[in-house]
Amino acid sequence: MNVALGGTFDPVHDGHRKLFERAFELGDVTVGLTSDELAPQTRHVDRYVRPYERRKRDLETELAPLAEEYGREFEIRELTEPTGIAVEPQFDALVVSPETKSGGERINDIRAERGYEPLDIVVVDHVEADDGDLISSTRIVAGEIDEHGNLTPDREGRGAAPPE
Repeated sequence: MNVALGGTFDPVHDGHRKLFERAFELGDVTVGLTSDELAPQTRHVDRYVRPYERRKRDLETELAPLAEEYGREFEIRELTEPTGIAVEPQFDALVVSPETKSGGERINDIRAERGYEPLDIVVVDHVEADDGDLISSTRIVAGEIDEHGNLTPDREGRGAAPPE
């Protein structure tokens, strides 16, 4: 099975890792990584995003051990449009988070217009941080949590228990 997923992945965190693991469980993986031009357009917040080449290098570091563990191949491709690579006919499944499911449905509409089979849309639930809120790159960049959802030292005691 050929599996697609996409995003900005800046920085990579445990929520992303859960998406990657599910994708590798299903098959060979192609990750669409947003271009420097597209990244600010797809973000729901206004913040700095590291350059494409740095994000790609970090992503390769994350994906290589998983590919080996699952005996799969992977490729990282630059995304220049929001609908990305998943509109291409070779893909069978798209791994998404709950908030990007509608984008997957839009991709299936485009695929239908082009005469392609619909993708299996596989929704992977979010990962919660220690404080019960979601792990997100924005929260990590803001210094609230680390990549695993642990509260940073200056955030401990603000209504949540410190990590053990």
